[in-house]
Amino acid sequence: MASDTIASKWADKKIFTTGEAAEVCKVSQQTIIRCFDSGRLGGFRVPGSKFRRIPRAELIKFMQDNDIPTESLESGGKRVLVVDDDPAIVDLFQDALARDKRFEVRTAATGYDAGMLTESYRPHLIVLDYMLPDVNGNVVCKRIRENEELRGTKIIVVSGVVNQAEIDGLRAAGADEFIKKPFNVQQLIDRMASLLGVN
Repeated sequence: MASDTIASKWADKKIFTTGEAAEVCKVSQQTIIRCFDSGRLGGFRVPGSKFRRIPRAELIKFMQDNDIPTESLESGGKRVLVVDDDPAIVDLFQDALARDKRFEVRTAATGYDAGMLTESYRPHLIVLDYMLPDVNGNVVCKRIRENEELRGTKIIVVSGVVNQAEIDGLRAAGADEFIKKPFNVQQLIDRMASLLGVN
């Protein structure tokens, strides 16, 4: 139970002090300050003061670079990234998953944004629209599968306009599942839970 309390303590925090970063990383504040001052840990100084501040993404990157577990920053839910340029689909997922404590969700509307978010957010599962404005889903699948650190990430591709040959191509590119639009959101969430092994 204690770990749940710690997780929720940092789950929504966007900017960290050096003391908070030290607590999260389980190192001394001096170590954090040295890493900050040497440029190994990104951040900024508060204008007109000597205070250092560390954005969440920089802290996560520092922790990953130094093999420090990031669990203490997580809410406890599985990280899901929804990639779709249709705002109605994005809203549907955000509404449905906001009530489901098994998941925390982020969204992206393009393949480029998805790539950037995947690096910093490290989703456990990606719900991926096949037809994005800048790239097709199979390209995104391939990129994710080529990244050693994302080997465990599950990918569900959703689309309304895909034939069997394209579905086979998506599976070959690394998709774990294909679901046709329009879909039943509860059935899709059940499939996500099954792929991630959560009840």
